Amino acid sequence: MTTVANIAPARPVTITDTGVEVALSEGPAYFNSYWLRDNCPTSFNSATRERSFDIFHLSEAPRPETAEMDGDELVIRWAGEGHVSRYPLSLLEAFAGGQKRHDPADLPRQAWYGDHYAEVPRFSQPTLLADKAEVAKWIEALIVEGLAIVTDMPDTDAGLTELVELMGQVRPTFFGLYFDVKTHINPTNTAYTASALELHTDTPAEEMAPGVQFLHCRANTVEGGQSLYADGVAVANDFRARDPEGFRLLSETPVPFYCEHDTYDMRSRQTIIELDEHGEVSGLTISQHMLDISDLPQHLLDAWYPAFCRFGRMLQEPRYLMRFMMKAGECMVFDNHRIVHGRAAYSATSGDRYLRGTYADRAEMRSTYRALVSEGRFK
Repeated sequence: MTTVANIAPARPVTITDTGVEVALSEGPAYFNSYWLRDNCPTSFNSATRERSFDIFHLSEAPRPETAEMDGDELVIRWAGEGHVSRYPLSLLEAFAGGQKRHDPADLPRQAWYGDHYAEVPRFSQPTLLADKAEVAKWIEALIVEGLAIVTDMPDTDAGLTELVELMGQVRPTFFGLYFDVKTHINPTNTAYTASALELHTDTPAEEMAPGVQFLHCRANTVEGGQSLYADGVAVANDFRARDPEGFRLLSETPVPFYCEHDTYDMRSRQTIIELDEHGEVSGLTISQHMLDISDLPQHLLDAWYPAFCRFGRMLQEPRYLMRFMMKAGECMVFDNHRIVHGRAAYSATSGDRYLRGTYADRAEMRSTYRALVSEGRFK
């Protein structure tokens, strides 16, 4: 008995005036000649992981002289160059149809509500310092839920820096590298008083406000001073359903923010509700005490201000507002573009309350996460 081997039929390849058509698993796919030449696997330096090929130096438009399949690779010989490119089908499948490159850090957000405190993800600082896998879980929690509590923090300045550097670098603002939340004799910010602090995101007057905030509680023995947190994604998503026109105004209208004192005069224009590339709510920029005098047309404000007030009142509804007392040795880590936070008033003479804070960038945080959980293109 003779056995005939099953041989996969050759995939047809067609050269066109501007590129190549290849039969892939989902059907025919077209690839532009410039894209193919620029992204030849040999165009990238394996050591630097950067593109070393310079397409600007081609004397004329790239043109395939021949194009054919060799096993699971597309092989192209380029006219006038003497260069041969070999493209794995897996690469072509990944970019066929113009879909975006897979991003392991593009995780769906999970909204949470005022009863969430017991379920907030918690991580021990010594464990994070010792275990990269725990760091990946910590960052994933920050991407998905927007906040986490780090416990067992040492009562030192260095402990906060060590924590930040697990995901990136300390990100300075015009306040400096770090800030100390305690009662100041001559305060330059409402946070430096014992007064109540309304729900807000930090430094909205910066053109690109820092993405991740760290608040390390070093002492908290005062009467009052409950921490207040709410998930801007949960509130804004519900606001979109409750008040579509108000949502449109707050997500499409940039408004002025400011922060001014003797040595700085920071200004920016931001929308109250932020949307991501998918049109989903990614967070908020909101701060009553740093909202500038609006220079928008007054008739636009006839609709914008009522929507702003409806949304602001919604943020404070018990359904969304999480209240708790921070404990010494804890560090709240949260997405400053998503999580609104504040504080109840406290008695400055009843004890000691000291939080040391700083920031990191969301982009660096996501970069670290990708490096921890994926192989990348060059490993």
